[in-house]
Order: sequence, then structure tokens, then C-alpha cells
Amino acid sequence: MCQQCFTMPRMDGKNVLITGGLGFIGSNLAHRCLELGAQVTVFDCLDPNSGGNLYNVQDVKGRIELRLHDILNFDRLAECIMGKDILFNCAASTSHPFSMREPWLNLDANSRGVINLLEAARRYNKTIRFIHIGTTTQLGKLHYQPADESHPEFPTDIYSANKCASEKYALIYYSAHRIPVTVVRLPNVYGPRAAIHSSDFTFNNFFIGVALQGKEITIFGDGRQLRNVLYVGDAADALICAALHEETAGQTYFAVSDEHYSVGDVARATVEHLGSGSTRFVDWPKGRKAIDVGDAVISNAKFKDLTGWRPMVSLPEGLRRTKEYYAERLAHYL
Repeated sequence: MCQQCFTMPRMDGKNVLITGGLGFIGSNLAHRCLELGAQVTVFDCLDPNSGGNLYNVQDVKGRIELRLHDILNFDRLAECIMGKDILFNCAASTSHPFSMREPWLNLDANSRGVINLLEAARRYNKTIRFIHIGTTTQLGKLHYQPADESHPEFPTDIYSANKCASEKYALIYYSAHRIPVTVVRLPNVYGPRAAIHSSDFTFNNFFIGVALQGKEITIFGDGRQLRNVLYVGDAADALICAALHEETAGQTYFAVSDEHYSVGDVARATVEHLGSGSTRFVDWPKGRKAIDVGDAVISNAKFKDLTGWRPMVSLPEGLRRTKEYYAERLAHYL
């Protein structure tokens, strides 16, 4: 299927639950599901370590059901999961450095919380399409490039290790209990509604926040390590495609961009397309180089071949759309 031929399927009549739906990816996913005709329930506890923001659903708050609860609260999860057709689990504590400082908190959000979701599905809604988000950093330092879904996993930080564990939990619930779970591993996602105020919430979104303030972006080391960066609209479409293709159940996929850029190139592109800021290279902070994975060159062939999904938004276009979104909303994100 050519890129120009790809169109998103409709979601009319689908009743969708998005955990972590006030966060970056979850809120964009909520908007996209509404556009495609779904009914949407957002479940989020606004954990400050996870980047949730009520403003992310400001323009659709009359069209969604909002439940302000924690995924560690099993009873509230059980209430919400009943009657839903699709569950997108976007709830996570995603900071690599924070996971090293607070491993128990990361364990709760990324492992115990996922067991709660899976067990709620097993007990109260065994037919729900369960889409669980993984991360490319589960692989750690790559043994071959481009890496595919068969690559071994040697994570270098607690967050990525907990994502490995929760992915395995999800696949166990598929094989043992036939819960139709699909794991979609995402790369460095960027775009509107991101938490751009802290380096804890992905380097590329932090770069955007710095540049929007006209400040200097600092790049650790030589900045040559390659990264896969994906526009959030493409990420949302990938998650929806996974949910609507039943044959993805029980499988893990990489939904990543076709292009790879060095960290330095991402910083320079951010400054260029946002029209402000500057860049500077600095030495690695203590402890950060030890958890860096080096080049992260990933293949999306398996997912594209099965679903027909294609990443549609280039980095320059994605940065243009991101600048446009924050132009009149920046105060809500800093």
C-alpha cells in the first residue's frame, strides 16, 4: 500500500477507554478517536511525574467522560473497563532519569498498574481489545541495525526494564487467558500537548519547550547518537490501527518513523523550524551516559506490512504543526 493510499478506518460505535488520557499521547489519541467517531472515556490521576495536563482535553471536555483515578485503584478500573470495546493503556511514568531516582514509583506505574488493568480485563471484560504501549528503549544497546521485533532486550534503565516486564505480562494474559492484547512499541514521540517544561519528558519535547522560550538547547556529548522521532498524530493512528486489526492480538510491533536523526540534528531542526533558540554541546551529566542506548535504528516493516499504517508527517512538518499549536497556548505548558 502506497503512502498516498493510506486512510484511517472509522471507529463509529466503538466505546474506548484511554488510561493516561490526560497525558501527551493519551490526549492526542482521545482527540483522534473522537474524530473517527468513537465514544471516549479518559482515566487519569494527574500524577506530576507522568506529564498529565487537564488543558489537553479543554476543547473536547464536553465530549468525553473524564474519570480522575489512579490505575493502582483496582475497583475504579473495574468499573470503567466494563462495557468498553477498546482499551488504550497510555498510563506510564516515562522518565528514564526519574526511574533511576525513584524505582519504586516507576514500578508501581509501569508494572503493578498494568497487572491491575490486565486483571480487570480478565475478570470483567475478556473481549476488550487491549493496546499496551511499549518503548523502543526496551532493547537497550542494539546488537544489530535496524532492530526488529526479534531483537533481544537488555534495557539500561528502570523505566525500560519495567516496560519489558509489563509487555511480558500483557502477552501472558493473551496466551493464558485469551485477552486480545497487542503491544505497540513507540520511539521518541513529539508534537502538540506534550509536557515541554522538563527534560524528564523526552529530550525532543524538552528541546521544543526550550526553543519556544528562545533559550539555549544543551546537547550531551557529541550528539551523534541516532534516534527515531515520530509525530504524535502518526503515533495515535498507529495505536488505532493496532486496535482495529484483530490479527495483531498476541503480538508486539514497532510503530516508528521511516527516518532516523542524530540528537544534534533534532536540536538544530527544532531551532530552525521553531524560529528561536540556539544549541550548545556539553559534557554528559553524571549517571546519564550509563543509561544512554547509543544509536536507536529501528525497523517498522512488520507493522506497516500487516496494517497498512504509514508515518505521514515529516520532522519539518511536525515541528511546524507543533509551533502552531503552542503559539497561543504556551502558558498552559510551562
